Amino acid sequence: MALVSIGPLLAACAGAEEERAAEAVPVVAQEVRFLPEISQVEVIGTARAATSAELYPETAGRVTRVMFSAGDYVRQGAPLLQLDDRAERLDVEAARVSVREADQLLGRYRRIEDTGAISESQIEAGETSLAAARVQLRQAQTALADRTVRAPFSGHVGLTEIDVGDRVNDSTAITQIDQRGTLYVDFSAPEEVFAGLDPGDTVEVTPFSEPDRTITAEVIATDNPISRESRDFIVRTAIPNRDDRLRPGMSFRVNFTRNGSTRAAVPEEAIVWGGEGSHLFLVREGKAVRVPVTITSRREGRVFVDGAIRRRDRVIVEGVQKVRDGQDIRLVRQAREPEQDVRVEDTRGDTPRGE
Repeated sequence: MALVSIGPLLAACAGAEEERAAEAVPVVAQEVRFLPEISQVEVIGTARAATSAELYPETAGRVTRVMFSAGDYVRQGAPLLQLDDRAERLDVEAARVSVREADQLLGRYRRIEDTGAISESQIEAGETSLAAARVQLRQAQTALADRTVRAPFSGHVGLTEIDVGDRVNDSTAITQIDQRGTLYVDFSAPEEVFAGLDPGDTVEVTPFSEPDRTITAEVIATDNPISRESRDFIVRTAIPNRDDRLRPGMSFRVNFTRNGSTRAAVPEEAIVWGGEGSHLFLVREGKAVRVPVTITSRREGRVFVDGAIRRRDRVIVEGVQKVRDGQDIRLVRQAREPEQDVRVEDTRGDTPRGE
């Protein structure tokens, strides 16, 4: 009799267990939002003058005058350095004498041209001699001008190590001149933002010498190649320097954000970690559907994920630990969260907490 009564008891227990398993689990869900993934980049940039030149003499010689001091602002064409030019001045005088002689001879030929006392070929020879003398004069004047080093454009000149009496040649650096009313800030940007930085865009730069100062810099050009080693590219921006507080060579902190691909954004509490990685549960036809996902980035309280998620899907955000794939669920309420504009942090390669 005891053995016979065990059968109905086991059947009753199994029925109760199946009933509990079939009972819908109460959960809280909210609609999945699709948002542009924001990339925030912070890099270091270096300033350079908009126009800059290292000055060298055109020829060799002895320095007779240094006509500038470090930090001077000079106008275009202003003389900066003078070399001994006595021989060149004499060459110019000799060339001028030759021009006068050739001009006088040609004049005499033309005065008697109609008398037949001189041939046409002699007149042509006189014209050629005058033209050659004029060319020699211009050459002598050019050689004389090369004895003076002049500013190629208006700007500030730097230090020099040249003194009066030094001998220099065309490989001796005299000084550097910078036009720094506008500075270029060059920086390396990762290749994933290449399509998001175009001329006319702006970024924020902060000089390390003035950490409380933020300057809006305009992108004026991007380099064509991507570095094979570092996988980045050079971006050139321009900033005003009308107050002359900044200098070429200074370091700047560069910050900018760019919108990336549109991805599903879900609350962090919706993510479940398991032996096969991360997943979440969606609500479809009254059941919980397990969907594997890959986390690409985070905002405060929200993660961007890749996975088989459709628009209008609802994700379980509370009670997620109680459900299993395919289980009936009962929505307690529809959760909604306000939009937030917060920093994005790259989480690719992160190790999930709890594993």
